[in-house]
Amino acid sequence: MKLPRDLDAAELIKALARLGYKPVRQTGSHIRLQCDDPVHAITIPNHRPLRVGTLAAIITDVAAQQNMDRATLIKLMQA
Repeated sequence: MKLPRDLDAAELIKALARLGYKPVRQTGSHIRLQCDDPVHAITIPNHRPLRVGTLAAIITDVAAQQNMDRATLIKLMQA
């Protein structure tokens, strides 16, 4: 599945909130999200739009932590 090219940090944070990720702090232009089940933290740059490589790395990390493949996670984010 192809990654969205125009996704910004606010939209990504909203999508990850559906999986249980919550913002815990912000330092400069980076926002730290944390999920409690399973415990996992990820940092997202507050950019418009996110670079494709950065977005791909975030999605790969979250998908691995949530025990799902990337395509499934992308579908959940777009729903």
